[in-house]
Amino acid sequence: MKQNIKIRAIVINQNKLLCVRHKSYKGVVVQTSKSWALPGGTLEPGESLISGLKREILEETGVRAIVGNLIYIQQFNYQLQTYLEFFFHVLNSNEFLDIDLSKTTHGNLEIAEINFVDPMKTFLLPKFLSTEPITKDVKSNNPPKIFSYL
Repeated sequence: MKQNIKIRAIVINQNKLLCVRHKSYKGVVVQTSKSWALPGGTLEPGESLISGLKREILEETGVRAIVGNLIYIQQFNYQLQTYLEFFFHVLNSNEFLDIDLSKTTHGNLEIAEINFVDPMKTFLLPKFLSTEPITKDVKSNNPPKIFSYL
């Protein structure tokens, strides 16, 4: 089974999360049009987690992320692949308030919509983001929470 490493940004503003709805691209439906996801993407070979997250966020939003602590780790299988996702708190949330996808390198290609959404009222993937106390978790000094669905 192939392994795939993903990095995701937790950007919080007024208890809402910065989320995206992905377009179909490269012939693949990345997310259904009804679901939202945190911005981020796939780690490239030889790339560190922090460098990969900074690159993905810059490509998708045009903003240089200031990466904070690792908050969550998720592991799951999907379509004959094992995914390992790392969710990092991004500290400079005010810089994400006015994203113009037309000024990004990948935003228009990959993203149909970007917005701050209420995780308790939105169909958000992964589902644990709708039940975890994210605002509390990013402020704690606890180790990352791990969600394994293997």
